[in-house]
Amino acid sequence: MSVLSPCISVCLHDPATDYCYGCGRTRAEIQTWKSPQTDQEWKAKNLEEIKARLSGFQHEAFERSYAYKQKHGVSPIKELKLKGEYK
Repeated sequence: MSVLSPCISVCLHDPATDYCYGCGRTRAEIQTWKSPQTDQEWKAKNLEEIKARLSGFQHEAFERSYAYKQKHGVSPIKELKLKGEYK
């Protein structure tokens, strides 16, 4: 089974850690996810690593948005952006 990208369309990186405020990945991890050579095992492990980086409301929001993306194929924010309801 293919591991779905953790991007939830909240793309802004913390300047100190380089972690994305939305998905918790670094820029390097994002590039690794995009590489055709990256296997599903690495993606599954990285998904667990990034979930461990998130805490509090950020973790809750990610889990909610990622579950929505798994069910609907698009994150809630991306869906709103596509409808022109979110800028």
